[in-house]
Amino acid sequence: MIRIVLADDHPVVRAGIGAMLASEADLEVIGEAAPPDEAVALAADLAPDVVLMDLQFGAARADVPGSLRTGAEATRAVRALPRPPAVLVLTNYDTDGDILGAVEAGASGYLLKDSAPDELVAAIRAAAAGETALAPAIASRLLARMRSPRPELSARESEVLRLVADGATNGAIAARLFISDATVKSHLVHIYTKLEVSSRTAAVAKARELGLLR
Repeated sequence: MIRIVLADDHPVVRAGIGAMLASEADLEVIGEAAPPDEAVALAADLAPDVVLMDLQFGAARADVPGSLRTGAEATRAVRALPRPPAVLVLTNYDTDGDILGAVEAGASGYLLKDSAPDELVAAIRAAAAGETALAPAIASRLLARMRSPRPELSARESEVLRLVADGATNGAIAARLFISDATVKSHLVHIYTKLEVSSRTAAVAKARELGLLR
């Protein structure tokens, strides 16, 4: 029997997935979680074989310091447990940044919510067996990314870009990082060149798409 924890903040989604899996003799849903912190707690307490994890949680407690906010964060915490279950991401989000973030956090597989039921069931069984389970479209995109590595930003360039994403002006960035306005502009030129963009907005969007900025 493959024991499963469902982690999704939409009760209707959990109910639908649970009803679908109930028809499979070798699959059993043993727990459901709405916020990501609860998913980690259930993984520790119930020792499931697989955690079926969404990526974005509207129920995450933004007002609680230190609380987990995303499925990628929860995945990393689950995989850090002494006896970690496999984590299979099931989500609506399919940007390169989301996919790479989940895989880097330790997810065994990545499926979209429009996947066929038999594809989901097969992925759960594969994850429980220690295998990788990726939707064909996701696998193709990851392979393409491996063939064309993403650009790398220096630590300082990443700092500058994070401040740009927060809406900081060049002057504010210079003051925050104790550098000159000219140095900020120089970093931005390097960032634009590496990301092949020509504006601050495009740089932030491209960095998020590539998983360089979260």
